[in-house]
Amino acid sequence: MSTNVSGKYLTPGDLPSRIPVFPLGGALLLPRTQVPLNIFEPRYLQMLDDALGNERLIGMVQPSVETTTSNAGIINEKVPLHQVGCMGRITSFMETDDGRYLITLTGICRFRIREELDTVTPYRQCFVETEEYEGDLKAGFGEDEVSRERLLKILKTYLETNGLSADWDAIKNASNESLVNSLSVISPYGSEEKQALLEAKTLEDRNQMLIALTEMVLARESNDSGSTVQ
Repeated sequence: MSTNVSGKYLTPGDLPSRIPVFPLGGALLLPRTQVPLNIFEPRYLQMLDDALGNERLIGMVQPSVETTTSNAGIINEKVPLHQVGCMGRITSFMETDDGRYLITLTGICRFRIREELDTVTPYRQCFVETEEYEGDLKAGFGEDEVSRERLLKILKTYLETNGLSADWDAIKNASNESLVNSLSVISPYGSEEKQALLEAKTLEDRNQMLIALTEMVLARESNDSGSTVQ
């Protein structure tokens, strides 16, 4: 459900302060989670070429206003960005016959944008700070405070209500960090909800927010169907 590439990044000082940023609406990257990306726009193909020639690090960040996007959710104009994003490392890479790149971005650490740079590159670059998210570099940080059973209970209710199944053996064996962050990444919620999950101060804060969002969805579905969710 997640992987750890942060072993080589032990402190904020191990991370660059200047990174290319990839604006992508509705997407969420968190430390040690993975997001598959299909890259086809020329400016982002160049961004990947440049990143692959350096440290393979990219910042994923959402726009802070409603925007016009491509079918893949990529922002088509230079719109304002949320100040908090997540830095990731390209951990798998494949080039297709039609010139697209299929990559996997693995989350390392959240960042706060300090300043956007005026650059000659077609893609955007920013100065970022990661000091306030130093805990992201420690696998399992904050796991002991996570209300795991409450999350599993609401997850089971959500799956049953929507006629979905899950690999409960994998869920049982997942760490608290992996469970909370992976469920946040794949959750069906909107851009603002995902931004709130990203900016949650602690892992338990994110867990409680995920539970609350799911409870609201279940309550709405219950009202729509005229039934009561126990």
